[in-house]
Amino acid sequence: MQFKSLPQLLDYFKEESTGIAYYEQIRWGDEPACPHCGALKPYKTNRGWKCSDKECRKKFTVRVGTIFENSKIPFRIWFAAIWLCTEHKKGISSVQLGIDLGITQKTAWFVLHRIREMLREKAPQMLGDKNMVEIDAAYVGGKEGNKHFPKKRSSEDKNLTNEGRPYKGKKAILGIIERNGKVALKYVDGETTKNMVEFVKTHVPQDSTIYSDEAPAYKQLKKTYKHDNVKHSLNIYVEGQVHTNTIENFWSVLKRGLYGVYHQISDKHISRYLDEYAARFNNRNKTSNERFNQFLEGSESVLPYKALINK
Repeated sequence: MQFKSLPQLLDYFKEESTGIAYYEQIRWGDEPACPHCGALKPYKTNRGWKCSDKECRKKFTVRVGTIFENSKIPFRIWFAAIWLCTEHKKGISSVQLGIDLGITQKTAWFVLHRIREMLREKAPQMLGDKNMVEIDAAYVGGKEGNKHFPKKRSSEDKNLTNEGRPYKGKKAILGIIERNGKVALKYVDGETTKNMVEFVKTHVPQDSTIYSDEAPAYKQLKKTYKHDNVKHSLNIYVEGQVHTNTIENFWSVLKRGLYGVYHQISDKHISRYLDEYAARFNNRNKTSNERFNQFLEGSESVLPYKALINK
């Protein structure tokens, strides 16, 4: 089935049985498998499936072992939430999603986090095999001058706020992007040489061409990569092929989404939001229907509510 719009998707999945059959085909194709032991050829029951393996014999549905596990929300609502989350370029808040789908904000918040778990890159690919790569860091958070006095950094102890609590500055996000390619993001404790070099080595093969600004953290890259930088301090932003405009464009979308849609993100969950933005960007050239089906294929990730809220 080819879906071109949200109303078309909602009309097609009016019956829960239709959603179950669609997802079974996406997940298993013509060979259903037990999510507990992996045995093939389970048999149908009135409420789902039962494993045919003599040592297992467990009952299950297609939801078990996926982001839909232990959820009473119909597939129709789940599919609509996935469509909205992956189609909105800057994301959608739990408040707005709850209003749009007729569910509570708390439920919508949990649904969105499970979708982000689904969007997480399970097997990250190396970037820069053929294209040039740009690296940069972005800082997300409120300006110090806009904070209330108790929340500002103490002049007596830089590690505390004026109210005596641990001071937290802006969140540092490292980004690597291929020109006309994909992006990789990581939340770190600062734009240090160690953080940047380790991140680059994980995602960029040796001998690739890397462009950055003149931050000192990037100097070590010359030992392994073809590295050049652009002199932002001298108001030089483009020198031939040397620039970081591609990653800067991505940061503009990310920050508009984080500030304008989500407003505030905790340290605990920021990595999930980065997975969401990276997945949308990396699949931007696919059609809406192709993205929807591809993301469903990667939905075998379990995220219990207790694990999500655990401190």
